[in-house]
Amino acid sequence: MIYPTALRCFLLITLLGISLAGCQTKTSTNDDPTLPTDSPETGESGNGSINSAANALLKTITGTSDEGVIRGIAFGDPVGKVRATETFEMFEDSLRHVGYTFETDQLETIDVLYYFTPTGRMVNKITVDVYLNSEEATQQLWKAVRKRFTEKYGEPLEEKSRHISWEKAPAQVTMDEVSEGKDFGLKMIFTPTDKTMLALK
Repeated sequence: MIYPTALRCFLLITLLGISLAGCQTKTSTNDDPTLPTDSPETGESGNGSINSAANALLKTITGTSDEGVIRGIAFGDPVGKVRATETFEMFEDSLRHVGYTFETDQLETIDVLYYFTPTGRMVNKITVDVYLNSEEATQQLWKAVRKRFTEKYGEPLEEKSRHISWEKAPAQVTMDEVSEGKDFGLKMIFTPTDKTMLALK
């Protein structure tokens, strides 16, 4: 016996517990499908639509070059090399430092400051501030940075819940979680292990 479409759906629901969403009559339309849960328009994606992937964000932070300490810049590099190498937008320029910034599609912000010796204007300190959208994003980036810097600088010298540090020539590196209230982020500081460079502050 052939059952009408509606009756077939009813029997399937009753016998197999199948959702009504899978049963449509030939006369029904689906011109306005439901948005997927990861769509930015729904606001229901957890953090999938408001945060960058941690590894992709880390690559943006560190740059494409493995040379130098970070972003292709080494301690002792002149200001001219920083200007020629850095791809972020300059937002600050003074005798003692220059600052660059970048905003991701998810409105996360990365600020990089290069500090110089008083004479010769050579890089002797680099700071990176990353402003994020959520606690989850902060923890994911923390883990990605920890893994990457441990590969580069060895096991951490010190590690607490919101602070970690490494040291391997030519750099001493610290990372702190600086989240406060609804403001989320990480701060990284790179200083030289060379005592001569350290003296030129």
